[in-house]
Amino acid sequence: MLFNSYGFIFLFLPVVLLGFFWLARFSDAYAAAWLAAASLFFYGYWNPAYVGLLLASIICNYTFGMWIARAHGKTAARKGKQLLVAAISANLLLLAYYKYANFFLHNIDAAAGLHLSLGEIILPLGISFFTFTQIAFLVDTWQGKVKEYSFIHYLLFVTYFPHLIAGPILHHAEMMPQFALRTNYRVNWENTASGMLLFTVGLCKKTLWADSFAPFANAIFGGVQRGGVPTVYEAWCGALAYTMQIYFDFSGYTDMALGTALMFNIRLPINFDSPYKATSIIEFWRTWHMTLSRFLRDYLYIPLGGNRKGEPRRYANLMATMLLGGLWHGAGWTFVCWGGLHGIYLTVNHLWRELLPERPVKWLPVWMGGLAGGAITFVAVVVAWVMFRSFDMTHALIMMKAMVGIEARPISFADVMHGQLLMITDLRGRELAILLVSALAWVWLLPNSTRVKFINGNFVLMLAQAIATVYFLYLAIDQFGSYSPFLYFQF
Repeated sequence: MLFNSYGFIFLFLPVVLLGFFWLARFSDAYAAAWLAAASLFFYGYWNPAYVGLLLASIICNYTFGMWIARAHGKTAARKGKQLLVAAISANLLLLAYYKYANFFLHNIDAAAGLHLSLGEIILPLGISFFTFTQIAFLVDTWQGKVKEYSFIHYLLFVTYFPHLIAGPILHHAEMMPQFALRTNYRVNWENTASGMLLFTVGLCKKTLWADSFAPFANAIFGGVQRGGVPTVYEAWCGALAYTMQIYFDFSGYTDMALGTALMFNIRLPINFDSPYKATSIIEFWRTWHMTLSRFLRDYLYIPLGGNRKGEPRRYANLMATMLLGGLWHGAGWTFVCWGGLHGIYLTVNHLWRELLPERPVKWLPVWMGGLAGGAITFVAVVVAWVMFRSFDMTHALIMMKAMVGIEARPISFADVMHGQLLMITDLRGRELAILLVSALAWVWLLPNSTRVKFINGNFVLMLAQAIATVYFLYLAIDQFGSYSPFLYFQF
C-alpha cells in the first residue's frame, strides 16, 4: 500500500487511527496489538506471501534477543556473544539470499562461465530496513541497552507501518518507551494537526516535485540505456532532474512517515535536515538519510575500529563502510561505486580539514567559503547520483563523460534557443529549467520540513494554516492519476 494512494488516505489511515484510539479507551495493549495487526496488513497488501517471512524474522530475532539478554557472567557472556554472531549471520544470510544471491552468482558466472542461477527472486519490500532495525536491536541487547521486552511492543517496533517499507531505521531505545507511555494512547489534537501538516508537505514533495522530475530523468537515462549519446546540456539536465527526484521522493516519504506517526503521538527520528544545503560532504552525510548514517557509524565503522587505530586504518574503515553502504542500497556495481565515490569524497574532505585546519584565505568573508563549499559539495553529489541512477557502469561513464564534454553529442544554437531536449520528443528543456529553479529555491531557501509545526493559540492563524493544509492536500491528491511507487522501495 502506498502513502500516495486513495486507499491509504481515505480508508486505511482513518480506520486505523479511529480503531487505535477507541481500543485505547479499554486497554493500551489492545491498541498496540491493533496497530501491529494493521501494520502487518499494510505490509501484506503488497504481497501476502511475505508476511510470513516478516513474522518469522521478527520471532527469530526476538527469541535470540531474549537468549542474549539472559546471558550473564563470564561464561554466559561468551555464549551471548556467540548467539549475537549467529543471529546477525542469520539476518545477513536472509538479506543476502533475497537481495544479493543472483548478483553474486551472475558475477561468478561472468568470471568462470559456470551458468549458475537461482531463478527469479522477488525482493521483499523493506527487507533492508527491517533487517537493519533488528540487527541494531540484537547489538543493543548484547550491550545491555535494551530495557523492555514486551513482544507486542517489539512486534510494533519492527512492523510499525509508517517506517516499515522505507525507514527511518529505528533504535529500540527510542521507540519502546514511546509505546509504553500512557499519554500516547490518548488523542492529542496538536500532534494530529502537526502530523497532517507534515504528511501533506511530504505528499506534495512526492506528487508535485518528485513525480514531475521523473519523466525528464527517465528520458535521459533511458535514452543512454537504449544506446543514445547525450549532449552536455542533456547530460546535466538528466543528472539534475534525478538529483531533485530522489531528494523529493525519499524526503517526501520520510516526511509522510514522520507525519503519520505523529498522528499516533509517536515521534520517529528525523531522517533529513536539508542535506543539499551542506557545505561539505561530511555535513551532507550528517543530514542525508541520517538514520542510515547513524547505523553505519555505530554498527560498522566503529566496530571496524573507527579512527582509533591510526589514520591509514581510519580511511580504510571509512571506505569499507561507504562501499558496504552503497551495496546496501542495491545489488549492482553502480551502487558499490556510488558508495566508493562518497568514500573518496569523505576521505578528501577529512584530509583537507586535517591539512588545513584554518581557513586558507582569511581575508575572504566566511559566507564566500560556505558558498564555495556548498557549490563543490552539490556538484559532487550530483555526479555521484549519476552513478547511482545508471543501469550499469558503461552507461554511467557515458553520462559522466558527456557532462564534461568528452564524447558528447554536439548541440546546435537553435536547439538551445528553443529549449528542446534532443533525447525527448514531448518534453522541453524550458519546462525543466522552471522546475529546477523552483525546486532549488525550495531546497536552499526554505527551512527543513520537520521544523514546520501547526500553529496553536491564535484562531485566525490556525484556521488559515488548516485551510492551506487542506488546499495543498487537494493539489497533491489531484495528481494521483499518475502516482508511482517510492524510489527507496526497491532498496
